[in-house]
Amino acid sequence: MKRFTTVLSVLSGLFLLYIGLLFLLDPQGSAAGFGLPSWPEHEAAGFLTVKGGRDVAICLGVFALLLTGRRKALGLVLLGLTFAPVTDMLTVLGNHGSTGIAFGVHGLAAAVVALNAFLLLRERPTPAAA
Repeated sequence: MKRFTTVLSVLSGLFLLYIGLLFLLDPQGSAAGFGLPSWPEHEAAGFLTVKGGRDVAICLGVFALLLTGRRKALGLVLLGLTFAPVTDMLTVLGNHGSTGIAFGVHGLAAAVVALNAFLLLRERPTPAAA
């Protein structure tokens, strides 16, 4: 199970890095996949870059905890970070956006992050070699 949660954590981090970089490098071009019916214009378009920065920052935090072996801390952080895709899903639904993207992208992301958090928090420490 430890290998599974490690792979899931790495894939989650890489996915966040990919999405974050898309929003940082091409905010308008990547915005359609978010699920909202309309996008901010002019100065308000900067919020798309904020989303990209948030995703890259989360990715870096996930990798820092994973690389330092802080698996219980990673589980707690991921549990808290479940709030981000849930908020994204509710934002899309509350603004008459795509129901499919709301549940299929943001809802699924929340479920995967919550599952990974739960599995990490259930892990038992590996006994030290004698």
